[in-house]
Amino acid sequence: MDFARPAHVDALLERARALLDAHVVPLEGRLMEEGFAAVLPELEHARAQVRAAGLWAPALPVEAGGMGLPLGEFAHLSELLGTTPLGHYAFNVQAPDIGNMEILHHFGSREQKERWLLPLVAGDIRSCFSMTEPQLAGSNPVMMDTTAVKDGDDYVINGRKWFTSSADGAAFAICMAVTNPEAASPHLRASQIIVPLDTPGFRFVRNISVMGDVGEGWMSHAEVAYEDCRVPRANLLGGEGAGFAIAQARLGPGRIHHTMRWIGIAERALDLMCRRALEREIAPGRPLATRQTVQNWIAESRTAIHAARLMVLHAAWKIDAVGPKAARDEVSMIKFYVAGVLQTVLDQAIQVHGALGVTDDTLLSFWFRHERAARIYDGPDEVHKAVIARRTLERYGVRMPR
Repeated sequence: MDFARPAHVDALLERARALLDAHVVPLEGRLMEEGFAAVLPELEHARAQVRAAGLWAPALPVEAGGMGLPLGEFAHLSELLGTTPLGHYAFNVQAPDIGNMEILHHFGSREQKERWLLPLVAGDIRSCFSMTEPQLAGSNPVMMDTTAVKDGDDYVINGRKWFTSSADGAAFAICMAVTNPEAASPHLRASQIIVPLDTPGFRFVRNISVMGDVGEGWMSHAEVAYEDCRVPRANLLGGEGAGFAIAQARLGPGRIHHTMRWIGIAERALDLMCRRALEREIAPGRPLATRQTVQNWIAESRTAIHAARLMVLHAAWKIDAVGPKAARDEVSMIKFYVAGVLQTVLDQAIQVHGALGVTDDTLLSFWFRHERAARIYDGPDEVHKAVIARRTLERYGVRMPR
């Protein structure tokens, strides 16, 4: 593995940084004060500039309408985009849309791609992914009460989902529902089905308040209900019973996207920490940066971010070189390790800022609220740690219970 960043990636990052500085970072203040809808017109202008610069949808293959960056190269760009809350959206690689684009590209029929993938890649519509259920453990995707029962040429879907992120204003959901309850393996019971959100029987229940913040539009987490929601069987993705396998194919590279975004957030938080430590005086001529405790936090944050980045780049390299299955351990390790680094760096940055750190005058409190969930979604820390421990112990010839 060569850690040298290719010259063309450096050039790409410079172009992307210039676009962010000119069109996206200036929107952060209004985003904090007025919300996502208030900045959407200017954000659409930023997206037009990204398209014009040839940097649109960088993580997607060229044949799907993207730039076709390998995962290892996109990792660097994802880190840069993560330094601002709107960076990924501006480049059309935001969750959950990027994951749904990948699903449709790999598993969608020609008709599904024409109807849903093309406008999604173009940025004309948004989507959501509907899997987690309120009464069941989201860490176990084979536990699911939502059903899709065949009725003639249709599926009739019934169930309740929450944290169907970005459903507010989305055009369609990819819904996971049980289609084969009698399948011998629980991993073959669920399927993924495209559900247009204007379908009768789909009900938007609410945007969930997360740590006091009720998001809107793309920056929201919805609770939704499927009540005799009827969609054509032609909306099935990848075959009946393939829902779990598709979800796993989606989550592996998706965790690389998340972890590099978290590193970008941590870098921005460290930058804010250092600037505050140098500017804020605790006595005349004595800035916070002269205190050993603050210096320790800066050194620990710098080191932890560096280690996290190398771990993620290694996992991305392994996926590019060998494939997602070969990197399962690495993906689990970066998922909980980088989430922990992010939490620590944000916490220390807030502490250095003092009272200012808990206000919305900086991005720190925004990220502290929104990214606490990093240790929960896409598999909670405890599940990934259990996986790594089990696989490590099994190398000693001991079969560990699951």
